[in-house]
Amino acid sequence: MRLENRVALITGAGRGIGRAIAEHYGREGARVAVADITLESAQDAANAIEKAGGTAMALAMDVTNESEVDNGVAAIVAAWGGLDIAVANAGIQHIEAIHKLAYEDWRRVMNVHLDGAFLVTRAALAQMYAGGGGTMLYMGSVHSIEASPLKGPYVAAKHGMLGLCRAVAKEGAEYGVRSNIICPGFVRTPLVDKQIPEQAKELGLSEEDVISKVMLKNTVDGKFTTLKDVSEVAVHLAAFPSAALTGQSIVVSHGWHMQ
Repeated sequence: MRLENRVALITGAGRGIGRAIAEHYGREGARVAVADITLESAQDAANAIEKAGGTAMALAMDVTNESEVDNGVAAIVAAWGGLDIAVANAGIQHIEAIHKLAYEDWRRVMNVHLDGAFLVTRAALAQMYAGGGGTMLYMGSVHSIEASPLKGPYVAAKHGMLGLCRAVAKEGAEYGVRSNIICPGFVRTPLVDKQIPEQAKELGLSEEDVISKVMLKNTVDGKFTTLKDVSEVAVHLAAFPSAALTGQSIVVSHGWHMQ
């Protein structure tokens, strides 16, 4: 098992990509702290990991709440003695043209993605530095590298996470910390399912056209990226043995973006 006895925290892990990573980490032998904004969803995912033979704990964590993040990381260390891997995955979306966008909606997206990633990073690094190293992973997007219309705050936040990842790679190197960002294309999660009718309304297209002519237009095969695709990359990055792979954006998008 590639992550045997590693201690991992995944935020936004009650469903979607975060849950897929949490369950995959559990199968690979990690002790997994499943953090989500509601304890019920976190516990459901933790139960699934344990039912499959893994080890997990559930944490209620709003990543925009400084004390909840700090207390959650402290609880992991108290239970398992350290923290080896942290995945800043929690995210939301808001579909609207920039000139119509309320500042409150801009701030809400930025707070969850970028401010939340910072709070998780700060708390995790303190433990990793003290423990002799670790892995920081960020859930970016192809939108960490290029833009799409109607997603201004999401694009800005995901670009910011790429910058944070690179800064952590530079600062963390002397402490044995690697940092990378996963940049998926469209994955058929509740977050994406919510966007389809929203974009159809904004763009005056059918939902089928949003999928084929917007979301999957630039892929090589017209397919969504899968949860398994993303979780496999997350395992590989966490298990990678050296700092040869750090500060990198790993694009998983069926060729939507090539770098």
